[in-house]
Amino acid sequence: MSDSLEREARSLLSAAAVRARAGQMLETGLAGGLSHFTVDLDRMDGVAEAVLAVTRKAYPTLDVPFHARWRHFVLGGVDRWARLADATSWPDRAARARAEFDLAIVSVLLDAGAGAAWRYRDGATGADIGRSEGLAIASLDMFTSGLFSRDARAPFRADADVLAQLPLAALTSAFQVNEANPLLGLEGRADLLRRLGTHIANYPEIFAQLDAPRPGGLFDYIAARAYDGAIAAPVILSAVLNHLGPIWPSRLELAGIPLGDCWRHPAIKANDSTEGLMPLHKLSQWLSYSLIEPLQRAGIEVTDIDGLTGLAEYRNGGLFVDHEVLRLRDAADAERAHAVDSLLVVEWRALTVALLDKLAELVRAKLGRTPETLPLASILEGGTWAAGRAIAFARRPDGSPPLKVISDGTVF
Repeated sequence: MSDSLEREARSLLSAAAVRARAGQMLETGLAGGLSHFTVDLDRMDGVAEAVLAVTRKAYPTLDVPFHARWRHFVLGGVDRWARLADATSWPDRAARARAEFDLAIVSVLLDAGAGAAWRYRDGATGADIGRSEGLAIASLDMFTSGLFSRDARAPFRADADVLAQLPLAALTSAFQVNEANPLLGLEGRADLLRRLGTHIANYPEIFAQLDAPRPGGLFDYIAARAYDGAIAAPVILSAVLNHLGPIWPSRLELAGIPLGDCWRHPAIKANDSTEGLMPLHKLSQWLSYSLIEPLQRAGIEVTDIDGLTGLAEYRNGGLFVDHEVLRLRDAADAERAHAVDSLLVVEWRALTVALLDKLAELVRAKLGRTPETLPLASILEGGTWAAGRAIAFARRPDGSPPLKVISDGTVF
């Protein structure tokens, strides 16, 4: 295998590649060259107004946090994790950060769309919570109960050997799944956590620098790469993609390197071995956004947050379809179920990333903000995800996305 081939493969493991190639897809769409979608940028102003409306409602002062897993641990105005973490005696800030890396990584991997039917009964409030919020509270309860820890006296950790042997029955019970309360992709989620545990145990130089192998070991690896107390957000993503990438099942490889959330599409041009490959890295980027705050709490400044991209998932994507910025060439495609590697889904997701950048510019212009004072991560939170959900419920009683994607629980 040549060094240049490996270099080309690793170039796809970056936010820069996602952004550049999504831009290519949008250019092709604007020129009328895509097989499944047309693009109408004249409708973008209406999308920006919808995003501003939900942002102002949720964050009246427009002081918007990042779109990250931590938002979903807040229930009824109470930040469940912060309350527990603040009451815990940590040896130092790094110890808390490792625990927060453990929690974020496991929780994000468990969150890949719940389906419309599933609910989680919260023990503290008795509330029935669905979708991402329900998955978050369920995963937080698993973590804080010590489900992933090898030491009953130290529940706030996820150990590689425990993850590697996690029984499906444990997740089934913890997610309260039964015939009347089905959860999509449960087997895929369990398999992903087992693969995570096995992988981490095999790379102690990354994940066990100061402790037994655990996802939280990635904190020490990333912190060691800070320069003058700061680290750029794309470096976080690079660590996630290069050191967690091999856990993803049945995906494309190039030069023996797993490419993760990366798919084939003929609109993507390159003069090398990456021709026709469209990286998206949705879960890895959302995880990277979710690792920013633990790093900040540990005293590390995170820069270039807009170096990451928007997230290619069904709420952000549905926002553009429901507002008719994106229109299907064949209306019947709205009724069909599409594989995640289908050209239609790859187009939809790539267009979503490129359109989120354009939308961010519009939103900032309306507010007189800059990327520094209103980063894309905050626009997603304010924001696009909520506006996508709002119009989905306005259009369809169950709030389902406008397009049906067959997911195995490891993509969305």
